[in-house]
Amino acid sequence: MSRVGKRPVTIPSGVTVAVEATTVRVKGPKGELSRPILEGTSVVVEGGEARVSAERISRNPMFGTMRAHLSNMVTGVTAGFSKTLEIVGTGYRAAMDGKNLVLQVGYSHPVVFEPPAGITIKTEGNTQGRGERREQGNGRAGRGGHPRGQTPEPYKGKGIKYEGEHIRRKAGKAAGAAT
Repeated sequence: MSRVGKRPVTIPSGVTVAVEATTVRVKGPKGELSRPILEGTSVVVEGGEARVSAERISRNPMFGTMRAHLSNMVTGVTAGFSKTLEIVGTGYRAAMDGKNLVLQVGYSHPVVFEPPAGITIKTEGNTQGRGERREQGNGRAGRGGHPRGQTPEPYKGKGIKYEGEHIRRKAGKAAGAAT
């Protein structure tokens, strides 16, 4: 049985959770989100809590997933999600051009990143992205359309990394190794 799925989701004041036939809608001060209810699960709102239940809890892999989605939706409409990226490297920099993020990261041309709908980007030393959907910003990490692109290189640590992320460094070639 899923330990995550058994816990109720606390609904803070100012947030409403409405369960329709096949979808759950969460409305709060930062916006409104909706998501289809996963197959084999059901959502019940009682008082200040929302509970997820399943037909066959022990064999339903979506039980804990639905609870996690519901919790992320409540967090998204109240506080929102943000990721801060650090740009490390000589000559590496970021600037805003309207809504687009323009990166100078070692290529012969600037890299222009257009954020998806619902995501706002600002640059102040570090680059920070904010939005209400968690997977909208996090799910794009590591793919070509994200300003992070790929992990920083392991020798000098140049590149774009998440704030607080530890990059495993490799030792360079040993100079003057005796044979």
